[in-house]
Amino acid sequence: MNINQDKLVKIALNAKVDHPRVSGFYVGYDGKGRMPIGTGGVVYSHAIGDSCMNIAGDHIEPGVSMANAGPKENHALETFSCVGNEVKILNGEQKGKTGYVSGTHGGVDHTMACFPPDVIENMDGTETFLIKAYGQGLKLLDHPDVHMMNLDPDLLAAMPVREENGALSWPVVTIVPAHLMGSGLGSQTMMEGDYDIMTQDEAANKQYGIDKLRFGDFVAIQDHDCTYGPHYLRGAMSIGVIVHSDSFTSGHGPGVCVVATTKKEGRIVPRVEADANLKTYMEGIERL
Repeated sequence: MNINQDKLVKIALNAKVDHPRVSGFYVGYDGKGRMPIGTGGVVYSHAIGDSCMNIAGDHIEPGVSMANAGPKENHALETFSCVGNEVKILNGEQKGKTGYVSGTHGGVDHTMACFPPDVIENMDGTETFLIKAYGQGLKLLDHPDVHMMNLDPDLLAAMPVREENGALSWPVVTIVPAHLMGSGLGSQTMMEGDYDIMTQDEAANKQYGIDKLRFGDFVAIQDHDCTYGPHYLRGAMSIGVIVHSDSFTSGHGPGVCVVATTKKEGRIVPRVEADANLKTYMEGIERL
């Protein structure tokens, strides 16, 4: 695919494991108070490719939740990191081991990374990281109506995105209708964080395959333009990757980190494929 690769900037970012926090009970959409395991830390039990639904937790982030202690520095980490970027461990028993960015999570302002299972198992939560941020500013030179963000060019090259009749045929596991998108609407940018699929309607979850979503799944969001923040626009189409688990909270659910969006009808055509998952495509990148 013809991209502006020679114009893109690759820079170093630093982060640490961000410890989980608890502030007390909160009430779910069903009126029940809960204190579930939530965001932060190193998650040993769930990884990219695993189900993100029906977990005994809330907004679970697979792998490692990273942050920088400085607020502005952390915003830079979350904004400039792209899905697929290389992440290197700088200290501890797993020093030198590498993984990749799996997404960003707004509100809690985390950047997530995944590593091989043996590396994750031997992490202790005190690790620091180097992220080679690369991809913001990516343009598809032959598709000016498609706005790209949050995607490493090497990952894009490894994905079976096809150019067909002036449009992009993009692999996804399902197509989510606009009315099911919730928390995160009204954000000024999707270059930092995500927004959620609402899962409070069980019939809709089954109808659209949301009940089968996995961490790392690519999904299409119908009639949503996310160029400068997500909003309804008939005919628009956005593509994103699932970055955190379902939630008990009203208006929340699996988080979508947007990687491509267009205002123009027919410029992105989603193609449903069962294996349209980050784990599938990252295996095709030689540097990993």
